[in-house]
Amino acid sequence: MAGSDSWGGAGIQADLRTFAAFGVWGSAAVTAVTAQNHKGVLAASVVTPELVREQIDAIADAVQIGAIKTGMLGDAEVIEAVASAYVEHNLGPLVVDPVQAASHGGSLLDPAGLPALVSRLLPLAALVTPNLPEAESLVGGSISSREAMVDAAREIELLGPAAVLIKGGHLEGAESPDLLWANGRPEWIEARRLPTRHTHGTGCTLSAGIAACLAAGDDMNSACVRAKMYVNRCLGALASG
Repeated sequence: MAGSDSWGGAGIQADLRTFAAFGVWGSAAVTAVTAQNHKGVLAASVVTPELVREQIDAIADAVQIGAIKTGMLGDAEVIEAVASAYVEHNLGPLVVDPVQAASHGGSLLDPAGLPALVSRLLPLAALVTPNLPEAESLVGGSISSREAMVDAAREIELLGPAAVLIKGGHLEGAESPDLLWANGRPEWIEARRLPTRHTHGTGCTLSAGIAACLAAGDDMNSACVRAKMYVNRCLGALASG
């Protein structure tokens, strides 16, 4: 459940490529259509909540769903449609990527959307995967260190998700650590920062990879590690290309 990216590097397009790479079948409920590229979002139009709901209903009626991921949801009405459909159909583990803006500029969630996401989706989530700016929006404070990431993860857990993965790509330094907070303890997933500017869609790809691994039966820790390594391989290929 995410927006369409006309550039093809993020959103539904990135999700479906990632599902295929992990060997699972991907279906899509498109929540928005965007005109964007690697430089930023030029325009966006949110799909009506009724049509979003009808897409979810159609998929749930046809297949057994192993896991769900959400990306760009656009506004509070679409979030409500997604949450109500998720509960009614008793869908699988929910990975929430709390997308608020494109990596290279452009708002992807209206002002009323964040409170709706917090109140309606996070309590349903098996995992929420904010980057540092998104985590800062959720906790209302600055995050610039590993210690602050741990404190933020504790706060976000109180909003209802079963687990929290805070992505550390915005930290300074040679490392790009992600923090998985689950079962009341931290687990660091480490990686070296790679010399590439081609980071458009990495958050979408990561959350899609985690959902694919959960659908295939991985536990949360293994799913996050496998997805992180997949993103790193993709970035490594771009850095060396």
